Amino acid sequence: MIGTSEHYPAAQQDSSSHSGVSWAAIFAGAAAAASLSLLLIMLGAGLGFSAVSPWAGEGIGAKGLGLTAIVWLALTQIIASGMGGYLAGRLRVKWSNMHGDEVYFRDTAHGFLSWAVATLVTATLIAGSISSVIGSGVQASANVASGAVTAASSAAGAHAKNGSSESSDYFIDTLFRDDRGTAVSEDAAHGIVTRIFVRSLSNDGQLSTEDRSYLAQIVAQRTNLTQPEAEQRVDQVYTKAHQAIEDAKVKAKQAADTAAKVAAWTTLWMFITLLLGAFFASLCATFGGRRRDAVTYLDRPITPSVDR
Repeated sequence: MIGTSEHYPAAQQDSSSHSGVSWAAIFAGAAAAASLSLLLIMLGAGLGFSAVSPWAGEGIGAKGLGLTAIVWLALTQIIASGMGGYLAGRLRVKWSNMHGDEVYFRDTAHGFLSWAVATLVTATLIAGSISSVIGSGVQASANVASGAVTAASSAAGAHAKNGSSESSDYFIDTLFRDDRGTAVSEDAAHGIVTRIFVRSLSNDGQLSTEDRSYLAQIVAQRTNLTQPEAEQRVDQVYTKAHQAIEDAKVKAKQAADTAAKVAAWTTLWMFITLLLGAFFASLCATFGGRRRDAVTYLDRPITPSVDR
């Protein structure tokens, strides 16, 4: 039972004159804490994946999953660090003829050191995986936002091949503008419209009067619309394209803001859970040290029995 004394043969050497740090006990506690932490993290990941469903209305939500992950990380730190600290305190050498306050301090230090070593080992092992997951999430958000912008531009007919060549092609097109819209092929007309839309949307978002009239001319000659009707269609399509671009920009900013908040809260809660681990490792080390000190040694040596 905890708190009772156990009697063993007397120690061969007084350890009070040795170093106050029992590195063997610290590394033993750290190894146990790191292994147990890895096991609990794997278990939590498995339970989390089993609770998530790709179907709408099924499985745990994102908010619930986040709260559960925070609680699980806290429990992981408490259990694993507490176990490592207890082993570090229990396995250290017994300090004889030493004041109780010094023993308490050394036990606390042993628990903290075992937590520190275990944290460094665990961080080294899983840092690559965490970075990969976070990087994949950020990259996915960026790809979604970029895809939205590209889709909006394509829907408006404003997909650019590259910035410098597209701008040069736009000014070259202006050199050959005339009233013979029917003389321009369909592919050439699409290219001209694309370059005009791209330049207008990427600059100030305003379609110049000359570009508007020229686009209306091309539309009118290919749709049998009057010039005013073609200008009205150009205005409608360009307004939709401009609105789609603005909506995509807003969504991209919202996604970036959400990602920043998630990263900030994740880092904050990881900091809190690590503090909990350090506290419980130090606390449990004092329990292990007291249990270790409860063991008393006999002064008389044990004589082996001789068979007669």
